[in-house]
Order: sequence, then structure tokens, then C-alpha cells
Amino acid sequence: MSVSSNPDKRQKMESALDQLKKYTVVVADTGDFNAIEEYKPQDATTNPSLILAAAKMSAYQHLLDQAIKYGIAKGGTEEEQVTNIMDKLFVSFGLEILKKIPGRVSTEVDARLSFDKDGMVSRALRLISLYEEAGVSKEQVLIKLSSTWEGIQAGRELEEKHGVHCNMTLLFSFAQAVACAEAHVTLISPFVGRILDWYKENTDRKSYEPNEDPGVVSVTKIYNYYKKFGYSTVVMGASFRNKGEVKALAGCDLLTISPALLAELNQDHSTVVPTLTVQGGKGHIPVLSVKPVQIQ
Repeated sequence: MSVSSNPDKRQKMESALDQLKKYTVVVADTGDFNAIEEYKPQDATTNPSLILAAAKMSAYQHLLDQAIKYGIAKGGTEEEQVTNIMDKLFVSFGLEILKKIPGRVSTEVDARLSFDKDGMVSRALRLISLYEEAGVSKEQVLIKLSSTWEGIQAGRELEEKHGVHCNMTLLFSFAQAVACAEAHVTLISPFVGRILDWYKENTDRKSYEPNEDPGVVSVTKIYNYYKKFGYSTVVMGASFRNKGEVKALAGCDLLTISPALLAELNQDHSTVVPTLTVQGGKGHIPVLSVKPVQIQ
């Protein structure tokens, strides 16, 4: 019997990436359009570091040049011009990325505003206006905000008053995750790898199996808690250090993955099974036995 006519053999040849896509929305964590085109994710996330790396590539020089011209033409102080240049550059990359994906792109508000609620709201609305000026609906964009208390309140305001969908980033704890869910934001991005980094730096243990990885354990706890209490906010694991962490969170609502790890998963033909499920989460016994009161 040929491979093409044998379902079992076809399954064995299927990449871990293709298997993962059956259980989880795969998101590309990059500003590199070519990588996005190669791995065909549903959505894409960007951040200032990724945009900086991409902007240094000659293929994207024209976007940087256009942003500089835009900022100068807008006038104002040097600081205002730089701010306008950066906003325009972030949106320009987002617009190009949206040509490559069927879903949404995440664009980040300047992290220096992390403790300024009104500043974050204003900057987010500015980014959305730039997208809309280019003919892109706010439904295709997620605004990334830091998961500080001020950031979470900015997310609440943007969602409730302006219908702007938010992606809460720089999230490292269960407390932050609960506050985000109570604020009814669209999505959170808990940092799997950075949690692992902290444990390796601050404890005697330097290696973990994927299912024991502190970042994986944290995201699993958050996911199960959300499903147990029926929150609408979804979970997107982020900041992965290895493919084992990614596979250990198969079934999570979304996972945003770097091109390097997407490539590894594409070459990996081991079996991927969902470790997280909605039903499993609903049946999970959480640390808190009752749903918390709403955080005002």
C-alpha cells in the first residue's frame, strides 16, 4: 500500500506544526513578512524589538524611509516627530503583515507609557486611526498593552468605550491574568519563557521537562481558570524558549511562536496531542474555590 493511500503513514509524516494547528491558533511572532508567508499562521504579533530587527533588513528600508518622511511632514518638536515616525512605522509593518495573514495583527503601544493609563489610551487610538486611514478595520488589529494596573484599566476603557480589542502583554502572574479577565479584555499573552528564565536565574534548578516548566505550569493554570469560570478573554502563550514548551501547551487558545521555533516544529514529526481543552478546564479544580468578586 502506498503512503498516499495509507492514513496512518500520512499521519506519521505530518509535522508537529501542522498537528498543532488542529488544536491551537498558531500566531507568528515576527515582523519578517517572508517568515509569515512561509509558515502561514492565522495571526501575527509584533513588538518594538521585532520591528527594529526587521527595519534593519534592506528589504524593508522603504517602510522606514516612508515613516521618516511622514514624521517630518507632521512637524512639531523633535520628540513629537520621533513619536509619529515610530507609530507610522509600526502601522506600516502591520499593514504589510495583514496582506499575508487571514486574521489579526498585534501592534504595541510604547512600553514607556506602561504606568500612564490615559497616555496608553490616547496612543492606542492614534494607532487605530492610522490603520483606519489606510482602510483597515479595528477588528483586524489587537493593541498590545503592558499588564500593569494602569495598562489593564486602559484595556478596559479601550474595549468598553471604543470597541478596540486589546492584547495584554508583559504578563507573568496569575494575579495579572485574573485582573485582565475581570477587565474583559480580548486576549492575554503570558510569557512562558521569561517565567522559566526567572526560575533558572533565581533557583538551583537549571532544567525542566516541558510539563514541569514553570512557564508552562503558569499558563496551564491560567487557561484552566478562565475556562472554569467562563471568561471571554482568551489565552495566547508567548515568549517560548524551546519547542517542548510549545507542544506542552497544545490546545491553548492561541500560541505566538518565533520563526526559529516554527521552523523546528515544521521539521519535527513527533505526535502532538492537546494537553489543554475547554472541557478539561471546566472540570478543573482551581486554586480559588469561588469566582472572585469583580475588580473595580
